[in-house]
Amino acid sequence: MIQIIKVTNVEKFAAKILPKQPQKNKSIVESILKNIKKNGDEAIQKYEKKFSGANISSLRLSQTEIKNAYSQVSKTEIIALRLVKARLEKTESIIKSLLKNKTINNNGIKISKKFVPIESVGCYIPGGLAKYPSSVIMSVVPAKVAGVKRIVVVSPPNSDGKIYPLTIVAANICGANEIYKTGGAQSIAALSYGTKTITKVDKIVGPGGTFVTTAKSLLSDQTGIDMLAGPTELGIVADNSTNPKFVALDLVSQAEHSSDTFCYLITTSAKLAKSVSSIISELIPKIQRNNLVKSSLKNNGFIAICKTKSDMIKLANILAPEHLQIMTKNPESFSSKITTPGLILLGNYTPSSASDYVLGSNHILPTSGFGKIRGSLSVLDFIKVNTQVISSKSSLSKISKYLDVLTKAEGLPNHYEAVRGRLK
Repeated sequence: MIQIIKVTNVEKFAAKILPKQPQKNKSIVESILKNIKKNGDEAIQKYEKKFSGANISSLRLSQTEIKNAYSQVSKTEIIALRLVKARLEKTESIIKSLLKNKTINNNGIKISKKFVPIESVGCYIPGGLAKYPSSVIMSVVPAKVAGVKRIVVVSPPNSDGKIYPLTIVAANICGANEIYKTGGAQSIAALSYGTKTITKVDKIVGPGGTFVTTAKSLLSDQTGIDMLAGPTELGIVADNSTNPKFVALDLVSQAEHSSDTFCYLITTSAKLAKSVSSIISELIPKIQRNNLVKSSLKNNGFIAICKTKSDMIKLANILAPEHLQIMTKNPESFSSKITTPGLILLGNYTPSSASDYVLGSNHILPTSGFGKIRGSLSVLDFIKVNTQVISSKSSLSKISKYLDVLTKAEGLPNHYEAVRGRLK
């Protein structure tokens, strides 16, 4: 069911096992982007018809549609949404409180640093193989805490042309300004280029499948993006002290997202490896969404048996998964040496499935190795640093000789002349 591999060379194994995106996906996405740029709303409607079977007459959700969504969800669901929202708001507000405007005085030259929100953002909310109202909270709440004025939500409609009601309610509760019935690469293109109905945004955030992630990557030279966030990745580092059933359940929980998830166990214990593999095989016939889980774990999943603890750490750092669970005797010891995952979860009772919802952390996380350079989506993604500098004539005069030296060294004499001309 899930392959067990003995790792003798960590670097070679990692290079071989990392998923590679088919080139044809890029070509398909490029054609979609080109069509949206040229034909706007009309092209969006054609793609929605093609991919979901929906006839979309109006892309933007009306206030009536938003109101109707509330009548289709339960009070308990709304309470759950508000709980997740409150927990994430607390986390993001504390992060924001650390950002204080500062003025630095350096020998008469004043440099001011101010933290200001981005003007507009687009939040992509998946809605194909599963529904993700939780992703609404994870993307909209940090933007709202940051002070973003215009927050746009896009999400794919079903065959009836409707967005999942709980997704709509989550967007409304969290303070989104606009909600549109479109998904996939076409929605990313609309947010980037703008159409008659959808005004372009300054930055696009949110998780998505292969086509959405590819679209974000291709458009990143035109519109800001948060990161490459999808398909789902889960790595687990475990030893022989770990309950194998917990490991199996966690691998299954993330593999159910889609058939292209990348879920695996890294261990030194052959006994644990065999137990986890056996439990997964027993679980799959009994669970819901078993076709997705089976396909994902069979095609992309693995259990790596490393020779040493240091090899386990090395492999985890090279793979840099979206989520990394450390389920060992002393997880803190491991975590101090592992720095590249998007999110690290310690111990037997901190499953990635819980972090996807109610732990107060953000589940929009870097994939494809981007955990090496950034962490989860946060209020920081919606804030930019504005810098202002003011210098007096006397301050400029004091440093002019050093400007002369450096501009000559770089072969840019007119840089110095622009200063010298002020000091005559």
